[in-house]
Amino acid sequence: MSTSQPDASRPSETGTGGDRATPDDLLHARTGTEVSPEDLVLAAGRDVTPQNLEWARRKLADEGPSALDKLLP
Repeated sequence: MSTSQPDASRPSETGTGGDRATPDDLLHARTGTEVSPEDLVLAAGRDVTPQNLEWARRKLADEGPSALDKLLP
């Protein structure tokens, strides 16, 4: 049985890039706001505990807000 729906398993051939990757600077989700230790803990996939918050505070002190960018795709 034929349908008019495009095959979802194939990448779209519309557009100019075809099989091009998204540039890294477009993948980061940080909005320019201050990064909190809680943000860093959650981005790392950890539970918000006093130990993990302390880890995040140290990491932010060492690396600054870019610590979050390193954890996110």
